Amino acid sequence: MSDPFHIEEPQNSAVSAVSEAASAPYLAQLNDPQREAVEALDGPVLVLAGAGTGKTRVLTTRLAHLLRLGHARPYQVLAVTFTNKAAREMRERVGHLVGGPAEAIWLGTFHALGARILRRHAELVGLRDNFTILDADDQVRLLKQLLAAENLDDKRWPARVLMGVIQRWKDRALTPDKVSAADAGDLAGGRLVELYRDYQERLKTLNAADFGDLLLHNLTIFAGNPDVLAEYQDRFQYILVDEYQDTNVAQYLWLRLLAQKHQNIACVGDDDQSIYAWRGAEVGNILRFEEDFPGAKIVRLEQNYRSTGPILGAASGLIARNQGRLGKTLWTEVNGGERVRIRGVWDGEEEARTVSDRIEDIQRHGRDGTPLPLNEIAILVRAGFQTREFEERFLTLGLPYRVVGGPRFYERLELRDALAYLRVIQQPDDDLAFERIVNRPKRGIGDASVQALHVAARSAGTSLYRAAAELVTTDELRPNIRSSLGNLITDFKRWRALNGDGRDGLPHPELAEMVLDESGYTEMLMNDKSPEAPGRLENLKELIVAMEEFENLAGFLEHVSLVMENTEAAGSDLVNIMTLHSAKGLEFDTVFLPGWEEGLFPHQRNMDENGLAGLEEERRLAYVGLTRAKKDATILFAANRRVHGQWQSAIPSRFVDELPPEHVDVDSEPGVYAGNRGLDDMGHGQALGYGGGRPRSPKRDMESTLILAEPQGFNIGERVFHQKFGYGRITAIDANKLAIAFEKAGDKKVLDSFVVPADAV
Repeated sequence: MSDPFHIEEPQNSAVSAVSEAASAPYLAQLNDPQREAVEALDGPVLVLAGAGTGKTRVLTTRLAHLLRLGHARPYQVLAVTFTNKAAREMRERVGHLVGGPAEAIWLGTFHALGARILRRHAELVGLRDNFTILDADDQVRLLKQLLAAENLDDKRWPARVLMGVIQRWKDRALTPDKVSAADAGDLAGGRLVELYRDYQERLKTLNAADFGDLLLHNLTIFAGNPDVLAEYQDRFQYILVDEYQDTNVAQYLWLRLLAQKHQNIACVGDDDQSIYAWRGAEVGNILRFEEDFPGAKIVRLEQNYRSTGPILGAASGLIARNQGRLGKTLWTEVNGGERVRIRGVWDGEEEARTVSDRIEDIQRHGRDGTPLPLNEIAILVRAGFQTREFEERFLTLGLPYRVVGGPRFYERLELRDALAYLRVIQQPDDDLAFERIVNRPKRGIGDASVQALHVAARSAGTSLYRAAAELVTTDELRPNIRSSLGNLITDFKRWRALNGDGRDGLPHPELAEMVLDESGYTEMLMNDKSPEAPGRLENLKELIVAMEEFENLAGFLEHVSLVMENTEAAGSDLVNIMTLHSAKGLEFDTVFLPGWEEGLFPHQRNMDENGLAGLEEERRLAYVGLTRAKKDATILFAANRRVHGQWQSAIPSRFVDELPPEHVDVDSEPGVYAGNRGLDDMGHGQALGYGGGRPRSPKRDMESTLILAEPQGFNIGERVFHQKFGYGRITAIDANKLAIAFEKAGDKKVLDSFVVPADAV
């Protein structure tokens, strides 16, 4: 194999190469820790690269430096990234630095490199080298076939959910024979391991593999064929890994095996930005690097080139609360900068108004007299349902925006389905809406039956709905399909009668809830065990909240139509709305972080399911959010929020109190608590409540049940009542915070203003 970087000079070539590389211009552009990470070529190296510290530059420069020094030929280097985009960019940068093509380097994603090795040794795991790689839909279809063959109910055990479990097993490097009974549980009636085994055998028959197999088969080959493993251990003299904190177990084992001989493995990552445990990432991989590779060199990149001092100080103070971290503190040479704002507001609607007012102010006055593009502004939310109020507000103002990493609120699958039901109630001849939901959730009305409806509708010159109403009275369709279709038509007639045009029937938000429940749509999502299902349910409840702002169903549907019509015609300069998970790796001049309330952020489900590990991941997510901001960061929380359609009082996130007071400015509405730092000269914070008297609008007067008693003295052991959590006993008191063992909700920490003595209820 030819090597475009190999120097043929027989004498002094190595010396001249070292001398040339040592004075290379690309080294002069690095700060001291970056240069240390680049030049530490031999032995295991872990580069702890904080947010905005130039990790990509270090990784690509290190790779180029290896080649310029002649330590290895391109094909002896393995460089692993997490995305194809990152791999392309690294290849281009390395080619530029070394002055030649970098095609011979084994550079790519884990999946791409795993597939490359697997094609060379496919026969060792029962495949041929032209095997097919199945996508997610094909995987689910194949598993559905196996479920049918085993007479397992796909409605009770959805194939997509079971496939998610199988893929998580593969991420943990578990072949069917390694899955324990505890891991398997009673999934698929206790037969999921058997299904997993059948699925793997079926893949071999089809000469196919899925994405999880690409590394899993590699591990099987290496374990059973020491000569093959030795070949790759000999070849890869240097290994470089990006985003090491995001590796799963299978990726970790694959890397560790390949690095065993030469031990020249350099991993770049940030334990403080490990936020993908829900998709298999193991932060423990980076935390135990020194155990896996004794004598490893640790280089910390702490000089940040992105954010101001106050933002970095706030983020560093927050993340320092985590126990599971290797530790580093970001700093910058840039002086000045505004402190992080903490803004407490009354409710979610006011939160959106506060953000939009600030954005408009930035538009009018710019920053330092310079107009700020909307592209440089981001709103980072913890949960997808939070985007709705911002979208509604921006549409009202004509403020252009984009939802990054996902559809806009009303474009989401579950919302399109719900809206389709409502459209058919309002207008039965809406064929597109009727066809969308006629078999969702599944009613046994397949493509052939829908085609029969189309034929009947065209023949009679009528709509699908009216054709269906006629067909259920004849014998053209099978009895079971007539029954399902007839029940649906009956439901629509009843719902339409209850709608009463918004005058005499049910209020349209209540009608929508009834439709979602009685149609089986809510139950379908409740039975869906996929990670997306809880978010979909939250979005449907947010839909009900949105409907309450309109007089009737017709007005709401017209509003949605106008919203959906609002495209990105305003051009590419748009405010960015996205989840915190989607924001990793991005940066913006101005960042808004709404919804910093207990239960929402940190998210209660993550803490309930994962305990301290879940809380620490939530804190890392907060750290990621703060460090996206270059010059301006604003944290917001609301005293009240609609959760699952119900008004609930909220307490600020514990993360608010964990921010170092010297790096934040509290700027909240009167009467709204803004953390434990002082709002008065004595340093005493006011409890989250409404101490300024009655609410200030008719809408808030309607929610008078949320007005809480003034804070009062309590004693340990006293029985109290909380509006959300019910009755409980106080177990500990810390200033105005009470630890309470609730009879039904378990142990919680709340503010004293949110409880009253039990005998007062």
